[in-house]
Amino acid sequence: MIPFNKPCYIGKEETAMHEAITNQKLSGNGPFNKKCTSWLEDYLSCERAILTPSCTAALEMAALLTDTGPGDEIIMPSYTFVSTANAFALRGAAIRFVDVKHETMNISPDAIEAAITEHTKAIVVVHYAGVSCDMNTIMDIASRHGLWVIEDAAQALTSTYHDRKLGTIGHFGTFSFHDTKNVICGEGGALIVNHPDAVERAEILQEKGTNRQQFVKGMVDKYTWRDIGSSYLLSELNAAYLSVQLEHADQIMADRLRTWQKYYDGLRDIKTISLPFIPGNCTHNGHLFYIKTDRRSELMDYLREQGIMAVSHYVPLHSSEAGQLFGQFAGNDVYTTAESNKLLRLPLYYGIKEKDVDHVISHIKHFFKL
Repeated sequence: MIPFNKPCYIGKEETAMHEAITNQKLSGNGPFNKKCTSWLEDYLSCERAILTPSCTAALEMAALLTDTGPGDEIIMPSYTFVSTANAFALRGAAIRFVDVKHETMNISPDAIEAAITEHTKAIVVVHYAGVSCDMNTIMDIASRHGLWVIEDAAQALTSTYHDRKLGTIGHFGTFSFHDTKNVICGEGGALIVNHPDAVERAEILQEKGTNRQQFVKGMVDKYTWRDIGSSYLLSELNAAYLSVQLEHADQIMADRLRTWQKYYDGLRDIKTISLPFIPGNCTHNGHLFYIKTDRRSELMDYLREQGIMAVSHYVPLHSSEAGQLFGQFAGNDVYTTAESNKLLRLPLYYGIKEKDVDHVISHIKHFFKL
């Protein structure tokens, strides 16, 4: 069986985790947390990076930092994971789901503009497959209407748009270090704060609404409850594992991009399928490789019979029970449902063997009788 995913493992993670145990500091914001946040801040050139237990938690912090609440509307693609919507629905906001561009499965700027009302508070973009949305157009729309922009860059660490790292263009960015991502620590995430005035409050929200970080830095003689918040902290064991992966991020991305390119080159001659499109102003990180075909179910079953695990992806949120309860689709669903029904993701993970990729390619060609 060729699995769809294997969690990334470099081989030095145990050493770092043993050091964390030896340090006798296992809770959040310890030495390994600081090592990881320093890496992120240096690499991304962002105002502040904060490690969180998940990308979901980082999105929840973004909802709090934008003061999202009842009466507000949040625009986002329907083609995304539930966490993108949950974070804002939890604050009482109404979700306005909009259509995607079929080439990239990323949110359509035209659909965003058409969905804006007097109640719109923020736009949440999702960089699907690690490929950037049209951020110049989206930031222009947000500026003209006075809206926050949150980048759900869960899949997009190291990807760029016009040479800018994704997660650093909007007011806030979020990353995931879940097992299925390129760089992982089991469960984990990061909030990227690009709005300077929000840094202090973000640190307070992370520490259960207290100014504990100011206390740790010696800025106050005791810390107190200052704001709403939660325990948005990543444990040192997770951070230790993550620190090794970040140190080897270039190696990990290069490996995945080689696999991505091998798929692309091997499948590009099949005229009855569509392959991923990468806009010329973007670089991506090889997060996932997908094809689109009207025969998805047949192909998925055939590949499974050959020991190959290929899988579909998101069910559009507006079609779900909770999606209909907490939001609605704004405008016309031209591409979201139709394209999501065609999309099939192929096995792609750090260290996948070339012969296994060749095996997948050959069976897809055989299925389409090439």
